[in-house]
Amino acid sequence: MPTAITPRRRSRDDVEADGEGGASPDLIPSSQPELPSSKRARLTNDNASSSSLSGTTFTNGYHPQSSVLQQETLRAQDSWKKYQPGSIVRVELKNFVTYTAVEFFPGPSLNMVIGPNGTGKSTLVCAICLGLGWGPQHLGRAKEVSEYVKHGCQEAMIEIELAKDGKRFRNNIVIRCTIKRDGNKTVFSVNGKPQGKKAVIELCKSLSIQIDNLCQFLPQDKVVEFAAMTPIELLRSTQRAVASQEMIDMHETLKDLRRKQKDIQTKSTADQEQLDNLESRQRLQEADVERMRERELVETHVQMLEAARPFAAYRSARFAHGEAKEKRKAAQNELTRLQKEVEPSLRAANAKEQYKAQIAAVVTERKTAISQVERQADAIDKKFKDLQDKHNELVAADSAEKSGGKKHRQEIIRLEGNINQLKRQMEVEPSELDVQAYNRRIREKRDAVDDSTTRIGDLKKHQEELKRRGQDKNHRIKQAEDDLAQLDSQAGKQKSKLQGVSPDTYKLWEWLQQNQDQFEKPVYGPPIVECTVKDPKYVNHIESLFQTSIMTSFTAQTNSDYKKLSNQAHDRMRLSEINIRTVVYGLDPFRPPVSAEEMKSVGFEGWALDYLNGPEPVLAMLCGELHIHEAGIASRDTTPQQFQLLHNSPIQSWVTSKSTYRITRRREYGPGATSTQVKDVRRAVVWTDQPVDLTAKRELQANIQGWTEEVATFQAEMDGDQKKILAYRNAINTNSEEGKAISAEKEAKQKALGEFKALPTKLAAQEAKLATAQNALSGIKGRLRDIMEQQEIVALKRGQIALDYADAVEAIRACHKNLHEAEIMLIEANSDFEILRERNSSVQELLEDQQRQVDALVRETEALQKTAKAMLNKCSQLLAGVQDDLRRFLNGLPANQTTEQLEDEIESEKARLELMHEGNGGVIKEYEQRKKKIDALTARLEEIKNALSEVDDKIKELRDQWEPELDSLVGKISNSFSLNMEQINCAGEVGVHKDEDFEQWAIQIRVKFRESEPLTTLDSHRQSGGERAVSTIFYLMSLQSLTRSPFRVVDEINQGMDPRNERLVHKRMVGIACGVLDGTAQQSQSLENGHDEEDREDGVAGQGRGGSQYFLITPKLLHNLTYERGMRILCIASGEYMSSDRSRVDFKGCVDLMKGLKAEAMAAAAGG
Repeated sequence: MPTAITPRRRSRDDVEADGEGGASPDLIPSSQPELPSSKRARLTNDNASSSSLSGTTFTNGYHPQSSVLQQETLRAQDSWKKYQPGSIVRVELKNFVTYTAVEFFPGPSLNMVIGPNGTGKSTLVCAICLGLGWGPQHLGRAKEVSEYVKHGCQEAMIEIELAKDGKRFRNNIVIRCTIKRDGNKTVFSVNGKPQGKKAVIELCKSLSIQIDNLCQFLPQDKVVEFAAMTPIELLRSTQRAVASQEMIDMHETLKDLRRKQKDIQTKSTADQEQLDNLESRQRLQEADVERMRERELVETHVQMLEAARPFAAYRSARFAHGEAKEKRKAAQNELTRLQKEVEPSLRAANAKEQYKAQIAAVVTERKTAISQVERQADAIDKKFKDLQDKHNELVAADSAEKSGGKKHRQEIIRLEGNINQLKRQMEVEPSELDVQAYNRRIREKRDAVDDSTTRIGDLKKHQEELKRRGQDKNHRIKQAEDDLAQLDSQAGKQKSKLQGVSPDTYKLWEWLQQNQDQFEKPVYGPPIVECTVKDPKYVNHIESLFQTSIMTSFTAQTNSDYKKLSNQAHDRMRLSEINIRTVVYGLDPFRPPVSAEEMKSVGFEGWALDYLNGPEPVLAMLCGELHIHEAGIASRDTTPQQFQLLHNSPIQSWVTSKSTYRITRRREYGPGATSTQVKDVRRAVVWTDQPVDLTAKRELQANIQGWTEEVATFQAEMDGDQKKILAYRNAINTNSEEGKAISAEKEAKQKALGEFKALPTKLAAQEAKLATAQNALSGIKGRLRDIMEQQEIVALKRGQIALDYADAVEAIRACHKNLHEAEIMLIEANSDFEILRERNSSVQELLEDQQRQVDALVRETEALQKTAKAMLNKCSQLLAGVQDDLRRFLNGLPANQTTEQLEDEIESEKARLELMHEGNGGVIKEYEQRKKKIDALTARLEEIKNALSEVDDKIKELRDQWEPELDSLVGKISNSFSLNMEQINCAGEVGVHKDEDFEQWAIQIRVKFRESEPLTTLDSHRQSGGERAVSTIFYLMSLQSLTRSPFRVVDEINQGMDPRNERLVHKRMVGIACGVLDGTAQQSQSLENGHDEEDREDGVAGQGRGGSQYFLITPKLLHNLTYERGMRILCIASGEYMSSDRSRVDFKGCVDLMKGLKAEAMAAAAGG
């Protein structure tokens, strides 16, 4: 098949590196021409309408016309099978990755997208994924969607036209996706109407499009991920690709039911183990529980006996009370008998005792009379003293009245003098006062002061503004002087270069130099200012390795410092072009890829790291980002022999005097899958010793001179303002003093006028006081007469009371005399009584002794009665508050049981307790609690058993539906897979690995590539990479006729195959995708023979067969591959040598021209 050679595709790093030079050339791929439709004309570089070759006639008479291919394509589309709903009819891209503008028209069956590496084949795959709403994570390339916008552009456009379904959509569905670089946003529309990303994905899913299923959509960078897919994941993806949603839901439900079943079984096992353990422990404690219960019975009996102690004590107390009562009665009888016997001898003594008592009563009565008489005398004495106090008060009042008269006469004289003075003052009237005139003069002075104060404030504000502007100018002068001084230093030159490359980075570097103390560790500036090149002859070599983003990157040593610097740059300073890297290690991890001897053998003089000076963290950052420790430096170009050695070595990049080389190796495609990128060495512009910028120097000097003159002008204006301020302050002082004088004069006049107006009121007050004093003086004589009269009355009362007191004293004397006579008679009676009592002392002692016995027995009887009553109350209370069993026990006690007998029985029971083992006090409680747990677990196990039975029934019912369908589906896949393997003389089958756990069900692919070996499971240990690739593509092909998705994409799946397998796989893929099976359709022909006649026939073999639309992307093709009707070849040619006029690129014309030349050659050979 004819192929075209195009320049190597430029990598994203190249595009970024060209940011300082020129824009990258437009890469305009060419595919099928546009189809006439209602859509607007597609974008071309200059919208050329005709080919420049249209007027040229070749030797074979061929006239290239682009419309011929377009008409033939339209006829082929009309004649071939229809597009399935949701299949891709058209793809248009603008400013997407490497494309400026392109339009694809894939066919409804197999579409082979071919072209050299780097032309943009996989870009079509990326466009399908992003244009239908899925994210970049499904591509395995860039993480941000904005990275797919072409370098130098702000937005990209993807427009995909999907085939209509005839139900919801009567016309084809056009989905447009616009990707905006700013904000990393995507905007979607469907048929011209704006739609959200979620709505677009839901629309695609409704058409069974599965971009996120590797069985349906396999991008180039996801091939390794598909190969690493586990059999379990493969089963899930296979069901999503070919099974109904109901079948997928049944599988998920079975997984959930199995998880629920395992949870129930786990709970059942755990509960059963716990139940067995509890029952075992229960059996072991039964004997101990019985002993503890017997001990509890004995303890209860002891407690009841102890509770019976009050009842025994009550019976003892009642018995003792009876005995004491009998003794008291006997003692009382004995006392009565003795009293009768000694009555005659005691009668005289008793009579004398009664006489003594009568005399003692008379003595007491006369003492009482003396006390009454003495109280009467004391009352008379008190009245006399009260009258004496009244007399003293009258004497004092007389003296006070006489003294008050003297004071009133003096007050009258003083008041008369004041009245005369006030009358004289009223005769002299003060001058008139014009208050408004005074107020007007005061306001004038105050207004003058306020005006001067305002003017001073304005002048001070003007001075502050001039001072601020002067400080600003001085700061600018200082900065300009520093910049002027730095222009002559190397560091200053580098800072100037940094400012020219990135003004935002320069601003942040200036801030960082003044705020290093805010960070945990030193933060380093960009390599432009931090690094230098050791040898100037390698400056071009070193700078060729650098990109602008790395050259202006800051280096932080901790994550917190990174966040702080990033927040300062973006949030506070609002800077945009800022790059920050974090390095937490030194240079130790970075070692050269080869030894020094090997390095010299390939012509290197050293590594890029060897020629750079700078802080270690900055060099470590450059090693991590640019791998300068692995980039070789050579002053001479690389020879072919050296290039071959480098190609087979681990070295990936190096720089010579003219070119930079970068080798890209793709391990997933084998050791031979490499590409080499070569670029010219750029001239250094950063680390060079250039002369001082004289324009910048003159500009700085001019600025310094201008700002200095402005500062002098500001100072002169400030001096003038200061003089004005002094003048206004003097005016303020003058006006203030004059205003104060006017106010004082006004206040003095106002005071005099007020005092004159108040004179009548003061005169009236003084006259009122004079009248009051005169009235008080006239009343003093009357009050003196009243006092004298009261004194006479008090003197008369005092005389009468003195007579009464003398009578009281005489009465006291007579009472004392009577008392003395009675006391003498009492002494005589006591003497007689003592004589008689001495004579009867023995008889009396006998009676007293008996009386004491009687009293003691009475007290004992009362005490015992009280004790018995107390015990009875206690027993009653106990009986009222005890339980029935204790009450029955107490009522059943023997009536004659004594306290001693009860205590003996208690001691006996306690001794029995001591003989029993006490054991664990809580064993019975533990035993009963465990019994409750056993009952609860037994009930719960029964519930779990029922729930498990219900889940088992559901699993069986659902499995009986799902498993046969899965077996049937996998059986069809296996039949197709086996047939595909047989076509390349191999064998294979597909089965289902079944497990009790539905999570572990998996697709099991078994293959055999040699007759001598058995079928073995496909894995990375048994089969080679090519064999796995063949098996994978055949498995995907086996899904073709069963797939539910309208299109499938496979990108570079043939990279690991050998030519034989690739040819066989291609033939089989064409047969399946185009619906042409062996023996059922016309014979396949090679691409080299062409298909002009067949393409013009109406009706094609395989019409309506072959499954869904298929995209096969590959960069390499063998010669004489199989071609069938229905295939569409999309040849991508792009690069800087592509014509900007699309009409001049006519692949159909090239094919026809080749046919004509071959026909002429064959005719010439036949004629010769």
